[in-house]
Amino acid sequence: MAFDESALRKELEFQLRGGNAHAKFDAVVENFPVKLRGSVPEGLPYSGWQLLEHLRIAQKDILEFCLNHNGSYKEMNWPNDYWPKSAEPPSAKAWDESIKSYHKDLEAFVKLVHDPKSDLLEPFPWGDGQTLLREALVLVDHAGYHLGEIVAVRRILHAWPAAKK
Repeated sequence: MAFDESALRKELEFQLRGGNAHAKFDAVVENFPVKLRGSVPEGLPYSGWQLLEHLRIAQKDILEFCLNHNGSYKEMNWPNDYWPKSAEPPSAKAWDESIKSYHKDLEAFVKLVHDPKSDLLEPFPWGDGQTLLREALVLVDHAGYHLGEIVAVRRILHAWPAAKK
C-alpha cells in the first residue's frame, strides 16, 4: 500500500477537530455557567476560564510558530505567558471572544495542514526539529488533555450535564 499524504492530512484535520474518543471543544465549553467560569475547585490549580484561555494561547503560539511570517515569531515565556493570571474572565464577553479566537486559529491551522506547499515532515528552519506534523500532534494531544481538565472542573462544580444533582 502506497503512502497517501492526503489521507494523513484529512486524518490530522479530523483529530484537530476532536476526532474519536475525546470530548469535542464546543461540547466542553458550551453552556458553562457564567457564574462558575472563574471558580477554581478545591484541590485543582485552575478555573475553567484559565484552562480555556491556556488552550487558546498555546494554540495561537503553535500556529504563529509554524507560520513564522518573515521571521516574526517571538518565543513566549513558559509558563507565565501561557496562563491568564486571574481565575476570573476579565469581562462577560471574554469567554465568547476566547472561543471565537480559538476557532479562528484552529481553522488557520487546518488550512496550513491542507496546504500542498506545507511539508508535513520537513523540519522548520527556525526550530530545533519541529515539523508541521509534530506540531499538529502536539495540538491534538494538548487539546485532549486540557479539555479533559475542563470536563473535570465542570463535573466537580456540578456544571457538566452528566454531573448535575
